[in-house]
Amino acid sequence: MRVSPTPFFTLVTTVSLTAASLFGQESHPWPQFRGPDGNGIASADGVPLKWSESEGIAWKTPLPGKGWSSPVVTAAGKVWVTTAIETTATDEEKKQLLTQAGEDPKQFASRQIAKNVKLQALELDLKTGKLERSLDLFTIENPDAIHALNSYASPTPVLDGDRLFCHFGTYGTICLDIASGSTVWSKRFPLVHNVGPGSSPFIEGDLLILTCDGVDVQYITALDKRSGETVWKTDRPAMRAEKGDQKKSYCTPIALTDKQGRRQLVCMGSQWLVSYDPATGKEIWRLDHGNGFSVVPRPVYDAATGLVIFSTGFGKPQLWAVSPEGSGDLTGTDRVVWKETKRSPAKPSPLVVGSEVYVMEDGGIASCLDTATGQAYWSERTGGNYSASPLLADGRIYFASQEGKVTVIAPGTTWQVLAENQLDGQLMASPVALDGTLLIRSDSALYRIQ
Repeated sequence: MRVSPTPFFTLVTTVSLTAASLFGQESHPWPQFRGPDGNGIASADGVPLKWSESEGIAWKTPLPGKGWSSPVVTAAGKVWVTTAIETTATDEEKKQLLTQAGEDPKQFASRQIAKNVKLQALELDLKTGKLERSLDLFTIENPDAIHALNSYASPTPVLDGDRLFCHFGTYGTICLDIASGSTVWSKRFPLVHNVGPGSSPFIEGDLLILTCDGVDVQYITALDKRSGETVWKTDRPAMRAEKGDQKKSYCTPIALTDKQGRRQLVCMGSQWLVSYDPATGKEIWRLDHGNGFSVVPRPVYDAATGLVIFSTGFGKPQLWAVSPEGSGDLTGTDRVVWKETKRSPAKPSPLVVGSEVYVMEDGGIASCLDTATGQAYWSERTGGNYSASPLLADGRIYFASQEGKVTVIAPGTTWQVLAENQLDGQLMASPVALDGTLLIRSDSALYRIQ
């Protein structure tokens, strides 16, 4: 039986407020990657359904540099994004830099590299779209090469009270005072991403959680969010992959409280999905999900079924559902409730709405499955390529393609397209929904659609 819309959205709002109060983020309508609960669900009303470059645009503000981080929004109506200002190399310089970096010439076409990069935080006014502040955070000379689809500013920042935490992977992590723009603390955790940074930071109580899954090292660490001092650091389980490239990952953690009352920090990585005690970093359980690597999609926790639903990453992506109630090694146990081996995403995250889970395969095939059983209800081709994660807002689901098209559908076990909207530019960042508003970041601008 499907959950009726009214009780479901009442439940979503209640859960969102409860979770936000736990993290001290209740004053921020969009504090982190994928919203207040990190699951792509917005408790927003009057969200736009139809728009184009010539209609429905309250403002469109050009952004300097390049970044795929999503916006975060304060209660005071300020929008923050990060960006990377690159000193670009000529074609000849690019070949020389890539050669000096030891890159495979066969991969040059899929790589990008800069001579130096200035990493910034940008503040815009939500009402007017005016770019009010550009804060220089780090300047990186001779940065590593990254994938051509990535940016040096892909992790989404996180808001917590009067602080903004910006993370750029190996290039640095910084805590800013929002009012003054001054640096509270700054740290760096060097590692080799190979294709650039991707994991977003996550606030759990008084801790800032960072995923450090590189080619060379793989670990999770928790910092005191007030001082930046390391509280704990836990290495990932050993992996059977011989190449470091298949050990790297780019996933953002989630936190949940299981039916036993245990608080868990669930961190997806290559080969292993692992749960940790967030206070100590001690492992609670682990699950071998196969040979998936370079994992990007953020898992979701469905409280109704008590299942963590996640994608296994690059290689041959699969969608799995696992119960987090166990301890130790859950591999091969009945804690794995179901698997879907086809049409699963390597980049967009899953979205749970009522009793269904929705996914968008990177190549443009949307699917709807039953959260409890994994039964597939439908799979439909939308066209285009996808990196952004889907969004639920005002009772509708939004899928944003790399080609600038946003397809809006109705949730349910039958496929129903409500609108298709086209914007200029490339869409890689996940959209944000507020009352009466969508914020969409392209490769060159930030839009407020109203």
